Amino acid sequence: MIKTVSYPRAALIGNPSDGYFGKTIAFTFSNFKVEVTLNESDQLEIIPGNRDRMVFDNIEELVSEVKQNGYYGGIRLIKAAIKKLHDYCAENNIQLPNKNFTIGFTSSIPDRLGLAGSSAIVTASVKAMMQFYGIEIPKQILANLILSVEKDELKIGAGLQDRVAQVYNSPVYMNFDNALMNKQGFGEYIPFDKYLLPSLYIAYRTNLSEGSEITHNDFAARYAEKEPAVLNAISQWAELTDDVWNKLQNDDKNIAALLNRNLEIRKGVMNVSKGNFELIKTAQSVGASAKFTGSGGAIIGTYSDENMFSELVAAMTKIGAEVIKPEIV
Repeated sequence: MIKTVSYPRAALIGNPSDGYFGKTIAFTFSNFKVEVTLNESDQLEIIPGNRDRMVFDNIEELVSEVKQNGYYGGIRLIKAAIKKLHDYCAENNIQLPNKNFTIGFTSSIPDRLGLAGSSAIVTASVKAMMQFYGIEIPKQILANLILSVEKDELKIGAGLQDRVAQVYNSPVYMNFDNALMNKQGFGEYIPFDKYLLPSLYIAYRTNLSEGSEITHNDFAARYAEKEPAVLNAISQWAELTDDVWNKLQNDDKNIAALLNRNLEIRKGVMNVSKGNFELIKTAQSVGASAKFTGSGGAIIGTYSDENMFSELVAAMTKIGAEVIKPEIV
């Protein structure tokens, strides 16, 4: 039996500029995970996961499930991952052995909260199939392949950041400069030691779940139209990323103001729902910095000491939000 694991991603700074030739810093954390199992079998079979329920006690339970997880589970992600790996091998003259497998997954990553849960399913699935077939793919190219599963095959708006973080399984500085991407087909990715990072928290509310395409597709359309405000925001996010990177490299963990600025730029070009805004204001009310980890539903920030963290937990509990200290991989 082959088992592979992939973890959720938290964007520290710069998002969502990764899909628009910007710069970001992100990491994976092991508080939650996707685990994929793969066994050789007579036929190719995909086993439905815990995001693919088909039996419910009543109609209310079905409606609650849809509100929480949307209409699409993990099966389409695994199907698309299998197809894209097949296409990659065909394009690169890699002969796949004539054997089949049964693949399934479990996920504890909170769904549709901007923590890259879908990307984690794809990443773990591709890694399992690579082991099964004895295939090696360079990390930079592997991130591209994993992105293509959702962006090209399933037409879900997304960027490279999640896949790079999950492939490298380390905090990573990422530069997606257009000229560099065109020249080599991937960006500049610099993994670094997690101990350079300050004390961080992640807070989320499961009732804010929403597909990342809701955020990305509108923003992508405005980017394609070269909307000045959008282009300016992307440029500013990239500059903030370099500012944070330079501070971390100089052992300066005082990045709270830069994280807050990342949020303010986003508020100027993207709609922030009432529930998401409440998350932000609650964190700021105790003095913590705050920005979104991804498309929405979860935030990340710094806190000064354990007293502030305790105050943050208490404040978040009052609005039905969970708070964790990310166990950075």
